[in-house]
Amino acid sequence: MGSRPTSGGTGSGVRSRSQNQRRKRIIQAAAALASRGGVEAMQMRTVAERAGVALGTLYRYFPSKMDLVVAVVSEEFELLEQSIERRPPSAPDAAGRAVDVLMRATRGLMREPELADALIRSLIMAEADIPFGERMAALLLRVSSPSTSPEQATEEELALVGSLASVWVHELLEMLRGRRTYDRIQRHIEIAAARLLADFA
Repeated sequence: MGSRPTSGGTGSGVRSRSQNQRRKRIIQAAAALASRGGVEAMQMRTVAERAGVALGTLYRYFPSKMDLVVAVVSEEFELLEQSIERRPPSAPDAAGRAVDVLMRATRGLMREPELADALIRSLIMAEADIPFGERMAALLLRVSSPSTSPEQATEEELALVGSLASVWVHELLEMLRGRRTYDRIQRHIEIAAARLLADFA
């Protein structure tokens, strides 16, 4: 009697793994297309062909192009979070740790400027609710005040890390428009972080 659930669970696990692999392949195909030609290159049929899936399958995973953009952004963000887990910022103060995280994210995006431009512009124009700023703010809170969870943070603390995340997005846009160098972005973020996170532990 105990063997049946185990067998079903195994089959379900294999299916789930296969679905996850297919989903990841689709996201990687979309990111590769966007990195060459922006969001315009992320045509659903082209993504499906590149990922080796039927168009109907693609739409089951991602009903719209914006769903696909959100998934690509989430994937990029997860890579950043994994990088932070592997190598946490070592600066002695909250501002220094936050700058480390934001500049790592900047370097990652600068490796694929077309993709960065496509994603950031899409997020700004999107009508969908995309928690990109909230995720960055939560990550900044985690490195700035490791003992404080988002649930425990005060409204002021959340507003401060959220403001710093907004400064970073603005600086990225300026870089993509050719108005900022990497060094200038870092300097602006250092100034903003020193002021906004001055009272963090």
